Amino acid sequence: MDTTTATAHVQVSASPAQVWQALTEPEQIRAYLFGAEVDTTWEPGTPITWRGEYDGRPFEDKGEVLEVDEGRRLVVTHFSPLTGKPDRPESYHHVTWTLRDGGDHTDVTVEQSLTEGEQEAPSRENWTNVLRQLKEHVERG
Repeated sequence: MDTTTATAHVQVSASPAQVWQALTEPEQIRAYLFGAEVDTTWEPGTPITWRGEYDGRPFEDKGEVLEVDEGRRLVVTHFSPLTGKPDRPESYHHVTWTLRDGGDHTDVTVEQSLTEGEQEAPSRENWTNVLRQLKEHVERG
């Protein structure tokens, strides 16, 4: 089976507005995304960078904000030099965050397009871990 997308999902006991804040406020992002510092204006067409340390190695990843539908959907591209792949369009992932209001919770789904040679399972596992951290962070308040 040729899987081109890794998908992970979590239910967060919080409103979509609270989850959205966690997805877009740099201080909150740092709490659940490997301590990464994020720099962007969140305007479509603008750059985004993530800086930090992963498995003891410093990183500076980059991408572009593609779509912002506040409280509902966020789409960015993402490239990490740590992959060893060249910095060209086919090496960039598309990462889509979707929020759905479940009344007493928010359903959060993240989808990552896979680049050539990537396996779905490790990417899904990575996003499952990120979502677990996001859930814990938001629910702690």
